[in-house]
Amino acid sequence: MTQARRHGRTSAHRLAAMLALGSLALAACTGGTRAASGGHPAAPGVPPARIAIQPAASAADIEPGAPVVVTATGGKLTRVNVSDASGRRLPGGLNSAATTWTSSDTLAYQARYTVTAQATNGAGAATESTSTFTTLTPRALAYDAMAPLAGTTVGVGMPIRVYFHDDADDSPLRVTNRDEVARHITVRTSPEQPIGLDWFANGTELHFRPQTYWKAGTQITVSLNLLGVQLADGVYGKRSRDVSFTIGPKQVSVADTKTHQMRVYVDDKLVQTLPASMGKEEPGRYTHNGVHVVIEKKAVQHMDSTTYGLALDAGGYTADVQWAVRISNNGEFTHSAPWSVAQQGSSNVSHGCVNLSPERAKWYYDLARPGDVVEVTGSPVPLTAKDGDIYDWTVPWSQWTPIS
Repeated sequence: MTQARRHGRTSAHRLAAMLALGSLALAACTGGTRAASGGHPAAPGVPPARIAIQPAASAADIEPGAPVVVTATGGKLTRVNVSDASGRRLPGGLNSAATTWTSSDTLAYQARYTVTAQATNGAGAATESTSTFTTLTPRALAYDAMAPLAGTTVGVGMPIRVYFHDDADDSPLRVTNRDEVARHITVRTSPEQPIGLDWFANGTELHFRPQTYWKAGTQITVSLNLLGVQLADGVYGKRSRDVSFTIGPKQVSVADTKTHQMRVYVDDKLVQTLPASMGKEEPGRYTHNGVHVVIEKKAVQHMDSTTYGLALDAGGYTADVQWAVRISNNGEFTHSAPWSVAQQGSSNVSHGCVNLSPERAKWYYDLARPGDVVEVTGSPVPLTAKDGDIYDWTVPWSQWTPIS
């Protein structure tokens, strides 16, 4: 009897052990993690390292901006590979403890990625884990355009303007996910200075400007980290890039409609006082009051008053003028006006432009660069958003959102 009872207990113990081993084998098959072939055998009392992968196995519609993170618990990562269907690897790196690997680049759209990771525990036993996930397919893509252009030197009044366009037809794109987009655009300056952002043109443009004019010599880099960022419903950024440019000398001119003079300052020093004739004091001809920014300049500019609403039979004109410096998109320029030399310095007779003598117009043309400032004073008609795409300095600083 004693022997039979002993035999019964032994058989029960063996059956329980077999059932436990079967459960462990089933768990290992469904978890995607296994002991690596060729690794050290498991040491008694030392549990195997565990590997966790994000995005999760079989996850779908992952946004390209999401990081891939592989974490080892109870050991260290010894190998991580993340690659797409073509074999192109996603770069990344380990933390100092070799317990976490994080991707350092964005994922591609509409792609399938395979993640393979290996970790070892304290006894050198290796564990391996593999999983796959897929990224989303955008409804549409958008691209950005930016001014100033990379490598240029511009004046102290030039704002940073980021334009958004539909990639399919190049039409302006109205950004609705504005806070998220703004978080993915950074502006770095040397030296540092307070900067704010604001949305223009019904949300199709994002502008940045300093609280006061840029400091002369400032180096600026704009990082547009928009690949994988949702700009509007189902519309995602097409690319990420950096754009760097430089601020030139401080060149600010003050065109006073009351004294009929334009005073030109370079680095806060008065270098020229130019007799001028500005917009005649009647509706439709005033030079607009406020901060203008030089946009472009042409040695010869064709003027046509009908382009800003003044018909020829209502006192309008067409003419080719020399040494034209555009200071707004409503038809305002500084330019050579030999026909009004007698009035320059004494009265205003133009249709809104700053008339200068040929010699003085050429002198200012040679000095001016895009981004320089022309402050018009003394006029009762203000510069507004209707006057062109660079009216940033007419928007009070209180309406700009400061960025760090």
